[in-house]
Amino acid sequence: MNQARYKWYVVGLLWCISFLNYADREAIFSLFPLLEREMHLTPIQLGLLGSAFAWVYGLCAPFAGSVVDRVRRKTAVLGGLYAWSLIAMATTLSRSFRRLFSFMAAEGLGETFYVPASMSMISDYHGKATRSRAMGIHQTSVYIGTVGGGFFAGLIGERYGWRWSYIFFGGLGILLGFALLKLLREPQRGAADLERAGANPPPGVMARVPFGESLRMIVGTPSAILLMGAFVCANFVALVLLSWMPKFLYDKFHLSLAMAGLSATIFVQLASMVGSLLGGWLADLFRMRLTSGRVLVQATAVLCGAPFVFLCGRSASVGWVMVWLTIWGLFKGLYDSNIFASLFDVVAPQVRGTAAGLMNMVGWLGGGGLAPVLIGYIAQHASLGFAISCSAAVYVIASSLLVTVIFSLGLKRHSASCGASQA
Repeated sequence: MNQARYKWYVVGLLWCISFLNYADREAIFSLFPLLEREMHLTPIQLGLLGSAFAWVYGLCAPFAGSVVDRVRRKTAVLGGLYAWSLIAMATTLSRSFRRLFSFMAAEGLGETFYVPASMSMISDYHGKATRSRAMGIHQTSVYIGTVGGGFFAGLIGERYGWRWSYIFFGGLGILLGFALLKLLREPQRGAADLERAGANPPPGVMARVPFGESLRMIVGTPSAILLMGAFVCANFVALVLLSWMPKFLYDKFHLSLAMAGLSATIFVQLASMVGSLLGGWLADLFRMRLTSGRVLVQATAVLCGAPFVFLCGRSASVGWVMVWLTIWGLFKGLYDSNIFASLFDVVAPQVRGTAAGLMNMVGWLGGGGLAPVLIGYIAQHASLGFAISCSAAVYVIASSLLVTVIFSLGLKRHSASCGASQA
């Protein structure tokens, strides 16, 4: 298969892995009521189960990103797949909150290598002209995986017990890993960014940068720091709705576990999938004209999505909750398709793994690690609907950070000289 076709084929291969990645991590939220009954867990303990993954995932992300910049990305991707699949199957051994908490944390360690490795790999197959579309297509796996994880975990859990959900997803991951051993190929680092420069890379492009120097390069790029701050806010809001919406629907509208898990995910994730594809196309289009084109799409998305986050927690009927979730999901997809594409516009190719890992760290510690517990605390002292609505303010903060990036990069037209160095 020639390179022009394989660069899209590899997006499909990684899509399958990412699907299981998100199905595994979403499963726990649909199983909250079963775990609450079996282990007599409080709302704060349920929130801690969601945060355990995020804390370890985030803390280990810079290390994982640094490793990704120094090893074959294929090894990191498949190694992570085997690790988190085995841990998912081992979760069935849990008989107490403490042990279950430990397995949730360990799963975060297994999955932390995937995102920096896969995003780095895609960026080396796709240059500026197609990078957002490729990452947007890959991003749809997040939404389908979240729907699959939420629905099938709830369905299997109701019929056979929550442990069989983890056996199912873990077993699928092991089988997929064996199938992809020969199909996935390692690209040359920085290859797509050198397409216009010719076959010979400029000095230093392929050089491995020490971890400390990588951090200095990233932290010394103001636009990268602001993009990470916006990701913290966006991830906070996403984790609020994705982790607590199944329980919100189950408690307030008395849906079954399977229907609560499905309703909380299917409409928002399908809308996000459409938004991701649209956002990738728009961002590639705007990026060819404006240096801040991708960030402009993201800023618009979070600002427009904020009112619908507020309405999700205030609606009195399940039908209106589904409407507001769906509209929010569309804007979420517009933002998500450019999370790493925007970051890779302002950092050098040889530190992209570290940059992606650092972004994951701040996003999951500052956003994912805090959101489930904080919302659990507010829900315990007020109401879950009130807690969900409050998170809309965090989206407004994200939009202000992204607008700052837009002014930092400028609204001038793109030229061949525009690149990571300008940021």
